[in-house]
Formats: sequence, structure tokens, C-alpha cells
Amino acid sequence: MKIEILRHDVINNDIQQQVKDLFNELNSNIKQLSLTETLKNNNNIVLAVCKEDNTLIAMAAMVTYKVISGHKGMIEDVIVSGNQRGKGLGRKLMEKLLDEAKNMELNEIILFSGHHRTAAISLYKSLGFQLKDSGLYRLIFD
Repeated sequence: MKIEILRHDVINNDIQQQVKDLFNELNSNIKQLSLTETLKNNNNIVLAVCKEDNTLIAMAAMVTYKVISGHKGMIEDVIVSGNQRGKGLGRKLMEKLLDEAKNMELNEIILFSGHHRTAAISLYKSLGFQLKDSGLYRLIFD
């Protein structure tokens, strides 16, 4: 098993399909962007992946951005394949992203999680994340 940061220059059709399949385990109703589009040079994203024998079994993404209140990160799309859960892969991916965040000197990292995702919430709390008392609003464009 290997945890690494996926770079845009190693993307091929096989990796693209594996990411698509893995993401579908999280939510098959969401329209996915291609990895080529997602990892473009002007997009500030760090994609940590876990591979076993060249098969993608887990991934987590962190987008970084700068605003007046600081240099921040937002973690999205933490996904561990169903048959690989309970092995600590989510923790290892999160730790990899947190190391990257420290190296990038981010001031804050945020993430959102559904209240029903109790295992994920336990993981995030164990890593030091705290529930922020705020509202989340969204507007979806078709």
C-alpha cells in the first residue's frame, strides 16, 4: 500500500477510470470533472491517493485558497473503497493532507461532513477538527 500525492503529469485513462469508480462509491449522482480538468496547473488542489498494486483504493482532496482572512484549505471527497474501510486509510490520507497543509503554511483547514457519517466525524475530531457553529448555504447552478 502506498500513499502519495497524485500529480497531473501521471494521469492516464486507467487512473481516470479508477477515480471515477471510486467517486461513484461516494455519490454516483454527482457529475464528475475529469482529473485533467481538476488538476490543471491553475487549480490549487492537492489530491492524496492510496494505491495497492496500482489499484486506487482511497483518495482525499484539499483545495487551497487565499482570502483576506488568511491562507486556507478545504478538504473534500474523502473516499475509501467499501472493501477497504476500517484499515486506517482515511486517517493516513488525512494525515498526508495535513502534512501538505503545514508545508504550505496554511492558517486554517475546513471540511464539511454529513451528520450521518459518524465514522468520518470521529476521524476528523481525533485529528483535532472541531465543529464550527455556523450555517452552510449552497446554490447549485445547472
